[in-house]
This record gives sequence, C-alpha cells and structure tokens, in this order.
Amino acid sequence: MILAAGRGERMRPLTDRVPKCLLQVGGKSLIEWHLEKLAAAGFTEVVINHAWLGEQIEAQLGSGVRFGLHIHYSAEGEALETAGGIAKALPLLGEGAFLVVNGDVYCEFDFASLSSAAANVRSGLILAHLVLVDNPTHHPGGDFVLDASRVRTEGSSKLTFSGIGIYSPALFAGIARGARGQLAPLLRQAMALDRVTGQRYDGWWVDVGTPERLAQLDTQIRAGHTGIPGADHVIRP
Repeated sequence: MILAAGRGERMRPLTDRVPKCLLQVGGKSLIEWHLEKLAAAGFTEVVINHAWLGEQIEAQLGSGVRFGLHIHYSAEGEALETAGGIAKALPLLGEGAFLVVNGDVYCEFDFASLSSAAANVRSGLILAHLVLVDNPTHHPGGDFVLDASRVRTEGSSKLTFSGIGIYSPALFAGIARGARGQLAPLLRQAMALDRVTGQRYDGWWVDVGTPERLAQLDTQIRAGHTGIPGADHVIRP
C-alpha cells in the first residue's frame, strides 16, 4: 500500500493543484518511483489511498498495467490519517501481512529484502516490522529505538521511522472502517507488548516534505548523484 491521501500543507503552493505524490523529481512523480521499485521487487498488487485531488492520481496511474502492476484505489473523501486510511483499505489488502510505504518519501530501498520480516509478521507473533533511518537534520530527535531486532519507544540513540513498514491486519483491528486514526499510538502499544521488530536502512532516503527538499532532490537525481553527505537524507559509502 502506498499512502497518498495527505493534503501536503508544507508543500503549498505546489500542492494546491497537484497531489503531493504526483510532484516530480528527476522527470517522474514521487509515486512512480515507488511503483517501479515495487514492480522490480516482485510485487504485483498495490493499493493506493487518496483524498485531496485523488482523481488526478487515478487518471495518471490508471490500472497500473504500464508498471506491470494491478492498482486498487481506496478513496477516502476526507483524509483519515495513516492508521485510519490503512484500516479502511484492509478489504483490499487481504488477510496476510502487507507492506506500506509513504508516498511522499524517495528512497532506494530494496523492498524484496523484507520477505523474511513479512514471514515473521504472518506468523502472528509480530504485529509490525519498521524500517528506520538515521535522523535527518529536520528531525534530529528521531522516533524510536532499535534494540537488536526489537523496536522500543524509549532509549538512547533514537532513529527516524522511514515510513516503510510491514504490518499485520490485527494491528488495526480496533479502528472502525471509515474512522480516523493515527499510526504511532498503535505502534507504541504493540512495542509495549514486544511485538514490533525493525531494521536500520543506511541507503539514500529523503523525506520530501518541503518545496526546498523537493528541488534539492530533483537536482541530485538529474545530476546522477546518489546523495550528498549532510543533506536531508541518509547516505553511506
């Protein structure tokens, strides 16, 4: 599932007429980069939720056939926040573990590498598996702590949640379909039960949250760069 229902307030005025996930970097929209990587990783079914200007998303991406995918759309009308949007889309996602990625990030993460984590979530013992990254300059405090393979709410050396995760439908069982709901409280509850695992990603990842970061990313991709140390992304040799 690709999350694409946000209004993109921080990206205004760019998002006044274009949904955030359709903003372009390197000649492609942000969401198209995701779709190509998902297809390359072997995914065939993708769910995209939308609210603000969602008809533009459906018009541009269509059925997904040009990506080698079958795209299902979950229209929200009014954005239901992350957990609410996922809960509404559960009938399209099925009964097993599923991958979710934020539509407003750019990364070079290999989604196929999550197959073992997905198997652990399918076992029922784990409710979520999160991909964490080093803290970008605009989010220095981080979100969660990676303790070996477990993710904790407290501790030293917090990392930032990348917006990439594997989830069990059971994590969202308490949210009525069509209701609003935030993801972080659900994750914290699951962490308290020791049912969230995680991994650290050291590759190129960008939270494309402002017009300035969008422009910077576009310049880097067009120049053929794979990252600039000190910028708002993570890069390792």
